[in-house]
Amino acid sequence: MNGADTAWIIVATALVLFMTLPGLALFYGGLVRARNVLSVFMHCFAIACLMSILWLIAGYSIAFGGGTSGYWGGLDKMFLLGITPDTLSGTLPEVLFFAFQMTFAIITPALIVGAYVERVGFGFVLTFSGLWMLLCYAPVVHWIWGGGFLADGGIFGETGVKDFAGGIVVHETAGLAALIIAFFLGPRRHRTTPPHSPGFVMIGAAMLWVGWFGFNGGSQLAADGGAAMALTVTHISAATASLTWALWEKIKYGKASMVGLVTGTIAGLASITPASGFVDPAQALVIGAVAGILCQEAVNVVRNMLKIDDTLDVFAVHGVGGIFGTIMIAVFGLGSWAAQLGGLVIVGVFTAVVTVILVKLVALVTPLRVDAETETNGLDLSVHGERAYDISS
Repeated sequence: MNGADTAWIIVATALVLFMTLPGLALFYGGLVRARNVLSVFMHCFAIACLMSILWLIAGYSIAFGGGTSGYWGGLDKMFLLGITPDTLSGTLPEVLFFAFQMTFAIITPALIVGAYVERVGFGFVLTFSGLWMLLCYAPVVHWIWGGGFLADGGIFGETGVKDFAGGIVVHETAGLAALIIAFFLGPRRHRTTPPHSPGFVMIGAAMLWVGWFGFNGGSQLAADGGAAMALTVTHISAATASLTWALWEKIKYGKASMVGLVTGTIAGLASITPASGFVDPAQALVIGAVAGILCQEAVNVVRNMLKIDDTLDVFAVHGVGGIFGTIMIAVFGLGSWAAQLGGLVIVGVFTAVVTVILVKLVALVTPLRVDAETETNGLDLSVHGERAYDISS
């Protein structure tokens, strides 16, 4: 065990959890109507709790177990059986590696929340998220990070898919799942209502930015120069994409908005994620500069051309950003074109198939969408019996 590595990953684990709670919750919560903000908080918090338990029961074993098939890790590490404080994973206690990866298993299904806010049933959220993490996310983790068939030595030869911190594993899977659920849900009844709290959005985005240092820097799994470089390029990409998004808004609409500025931040962060362990700061500058415009145009494509109400633009920002960053690894000559594109296609098809099947199956058990009256009155009071704000008290 290396003490410095262990100390850094303990901090990184806390930072990645901080991304979901409270960062993502505030970012998403500020973007919805005031009568739905608590439901967004509820979704994020409950998903964090449920994924933690499921990751312990079977998720970690499926992703990082000792299975030799290349497609899943098996069930030999269910409930962390046989793992003690002295068991090592590289230079880290394996229980710490488990905890670090658990925070990724929390935020990935939590990202999908942004696609279905304001109109989805709470039972569907928990049932779908739990099954999707186990049957879609965990196997993909094994394929790329757990020594599976897409990793080095797999079907793409000695150099497999390069995905440092989750451009494919996290952002492509969550983005595609979000798009598919939004398609099946149909549009909101109140699509033109503006975000109720841009201040929440900015605070949440700032927390995500800080937490992302643990997300990308921690993925080095060591306290060394590689972690420092990953942290640095993450920051550069985020800063650049924020400005290019705002500039593109100014050119197109005459005004640059706060919500747009910080959405650009998230686009830059998602785009640099897969490449953060491989690129230098100048290359990060390029990734961020393009991401701020590319992801903004993707928003317009999804909303206006595809006519899909992906409410908080999960696919356009996270999905497109993660895919773009994955491709840029090959563009800069840091990875194989065949592996990068092949990995995107294989994981994309798998994610789409599993998501469609799960949406159909879960909808047989619990309603996918709330009724019209509940949607109009807001999920907070109708579903959870609480209001976010009581101005008369």
